[in-house]
Amino acid sequence: MRVAITGGTGFVGSHLAERLASPDTVVISRRTGVAVDDVEALTAAFEGVDAVAHCAGINREIGGQTFQKAHVDGTRAVLDAAQRAGVKRIVMLSFLRARPDCGSGYHETKWAAEELVRASGLEYTILKAGMIYGHGDHMVDHVTRAVRSLPVFATVGFRERTVRPVPVEEAVTVLIAALQGRLPDATVALLGAEELELGTAVRRIARVAGRKPLFVPVPVWTIRALAQLTEWLMVVPLVAKAQARMLAEGVSMPAPYASDLPDELKPRLLFDEDRIRAALPEGKFGLKDLRIVNWWHAKRRTSCACSRRRERLTAAPES
Repeated sequence: MRVAITGGTGFVGSHLAERLASPDTVVISRRTGVAVDDVEALTAAFEGVDAVAHCAGINREIGGQTFQKAHVDGTRAVLDAAQRAGVKRIVMLSFLRARPDCGSGYHETKWAAEELVRASGLEYTILKAGMIYGHGDHMVDHVTRAVRSLPVFATVGFRERTVRPVPVEEAVTVLIAALQGRLPDATVALLGAEELELGTAVRRIARVAGRKPLFVPVPVWTIRALAQLTEWLMVVPLVAKAQARMLAEGVSMPAPYASDLPDELKPRLLFDEDRIRAALPEGKFGLKDLRIVNWWHAKRRTSCACSRRRERLTAAPES
């Protein structure tokens, strides 16, 4: 089976590519030079492909990189290209609570993308995934670096929400099963084996990271304000606005309803210390994570490169 992966250098996509470990796997991302909304380039990339794992997505908008462009226009282009190239099956990685008319651009465009897939005429599987974690994620990574950087950690709201974290290795197992056609024409929920309060999950991560911050519950609007601030200031925000919405709702029940996975594919691994330790990042947050610092360094590198070029031209002998 020859597979193409959109978002193939992202968190889940890269783990999927690593598991497939095949020279025939086609990895598609901005880093590999193929935009997910470029129908012609995608069509060429999909030639000879049996199934597409559509893992591309964003969790915040930056300039022209909008939810509409990434999720809706991108999915439309992927489907168009898949049909032109004769691809038979598409597996889309969506979000557990993606739904229409909820006031969140992230949720609504993910839902719109799901609807495009369902109406495409291709054999499809939509995986409405909860919180996927592992090396390179946005969950264990950000919590760990936050508790290493700050003595206080804000928890969301005064009523605990619950999460069901999914180890990325189990998420990849389900993706591969869907790519093989074992979940045809289905929308299914992808949830971890253990449901726990968000605060409990954060405390487990902090304990494995060797930290004991002061945990302070704050109103949901405070987390939303923090999300907006960190989106403005950080290269990869501590928490994005879409993620703040997720945390405020909890990530343990699909909305709208989605089918359960068959028993043989249901995740079994607990959110335990071994799984968390395997996902721990190096270091903590620092100045390098600020957008202004990155902009200044990029500007300085460009300036130095121009200076070196001028020096070479000045030193070159006349012909």
